[in-house]
Amino acid sequence: MAFSDQQPEATSSSSQARLLEIREEEEHCYDTHVSKSLNRLETFLKIFGFCQNSIFTILLSWLCFLLIAVALPLFIFHFFYSSTPSMYEIKSFELEILAFQSLVAAISLLCISHNLRKYGVRKFLFVDRSHGHCTQLDSEYAKKINDFFYLLAVWLLPCLLVKAAREGTRLVYMRHGPLWQSIVILISLTISWTYSSVIFLSGCTLFSLVCNFQVIRFENYCKLLEKDLDVSVYIEEHIRLTHYMSKISHRFRIFFVFELLVVTASLFVALVETTGNHGLINIINGADFGVTAIVELVGLVICLHAATRVSHRAQGVVSVATRWHSMATCASNETSSSAAASQVQISGNGDILEPSVPLSSDFFHHTYSESDLEAVDYVPFPTNTALSTYQKRQAFVMYLMANPGGFTVFGWRIDRALVNTIFFLEVSLAMFVLGKTITFPSL
Repeated sequence: MAFSDQQPEATSSSSQARLLEIREEEEHCYDTHVSKSLNRLETFLKIFGFCQNSIFTILLSWLCFLLIAVALPLFIFHFFYSSTPSMYEIKSFELEILAFQSLVAAISLLCISHNLRKYGVRKFLFVDRSHGHCTQLDSEYAKKINDFFYLLAVWLLPCLLVKAAREGTRLVYMRHGPLWQSIVILISLTISWTYSSVIFLSGCTLFSLVCNFQVIRFENYCKLLEKDLDVSVYIEEHIRLTHYMSKISHRFRIFFVFELLVVTASLFVALVETTGNHGLINIINGADFGVTAIVELVGLVICLHAATRVSHRAQGVVSVATRWHSMATCASNETSSSAAASQVQISGNGDILEPSVPLSSDFFHHTYSESDLEAVDYVPFPTNTALSTYQKRQAFVMYLMANPGGFTVFGWRIDRALVNTIFFLEVSLAMFVLGKTITFPSL
C-alpha cells in the first residue's frame, strides 16, 4: 500500500517537472526570438549613430552626421553650383531644402540618442523584465520590430528612386565638369539625402514602434477583463500602463513638438518659394521640394498616427470595462432573482406560500435602524458580497473615466479630435499663403 501511494505522487511530481521544463523551453524560445529582433534593431541604430554610449561614439556619430548630411552637400553647392538661377538648378532652393532636411534629422538624432543613452534599447521600448515584460507577447513584439523595418523601407525606397531619377535627369541636361565628376556629385548628393532621410524616418518609426508596443499591452489588458480577477488587480495594471504612457509622453514631447513645427515651417517655405517665385520653375529644379515634402509629411503622419492609435486604444478600455461591468451586474441580478424565486412561492390567487426551503431561526432576527426604509424583514438582494463587488466595479469604471490615458504633449492629449484641429489649421495657413502669393490679373 505504501508503494502504491508513493507511485502516484512520483508520477504527479514528474509531470509537474515536465510541465515546468516545457514552460521554460517556451519562454526561452520566445525570449530568444524577441532578443534576435531587438539585437537586429540595436545593430541598425548603432550603424546610423543613435546608440551613443560613450564620448567616442557621441563624437563619431555627430561627426559623421555633420560630414555626410551637412558638409558634403554644402561643399558641392558652393564649388559646383552656379549662384545664378537656371532652368535646371536654383542654388537658393537647394540651400533651403538642405537646411530643413538637416534640421529635422538633427532633432531626430538628438532626441532618440539621448533617450537610448539614458535608458538602453529594452527599457526605452518597455520590453525589459522590470517593466512587466510578458513572454506571451514576445511574438507580437518581434512582429512589430519587423514592421519597423518594413515601414521604413516602404516609404524610403520610392522617395529614393524619385530622388535618384531627378539627379540623373539633371545630369543628362546639365553637367558639372567631366562625366565622372558629375557622377560623383550625383552619388554624393544621393547618399547625403538618403542618410538624412533615414535618420529622420527612423526617429519617427521608432516612436511608432514604442506606441505600438503599448497598443499591444492595452489590447492584452482588454483580454484580461475576460478573466474573473479581483478589481484591484485591474486597477493596478491600468495604473502601470498609464504610468508607462506618461513616461513615453515625457520622453517624446520635445521630439514631437519640434518635428511638427519644423516640418510645418519647411512646407510653408516650399509653398512660398514655388508659388511666389517669378522665375522658371519646372520638375527638375523644383522636384527636391516635392521629394523632401513627401518624406517630412510621411514622418509627421507616422508620428500622428501612432499617437492617436495608442490614445484611441487607451480610451477604448473605458468602453470595454463598462460593458464588462454591465454584464457582470446583469448576471448577478439574474442569479439573485432565481435564488429569491426558489425561496418564496406564490399561489394562483396571489397568496404567499411557505418557502420551499426551511428557513433558520436567525432569519427572523433583525436589527432595525431608525429609518423605515431600512426596516425590511427580508431583502434577498443585494447581499453584502454582491453589493461590495458592485461598488468595486463601479469605482473601477469611474476611475477609468477619470483617467483615460493616451499620449499627451504638455497636457494636450493627441487624439483624433486634436489631429483634425491640426489639419484644419495647416489648411488655413496654406490658403493664407496661397492668397498672398498667387494673384490673378483683373479683367
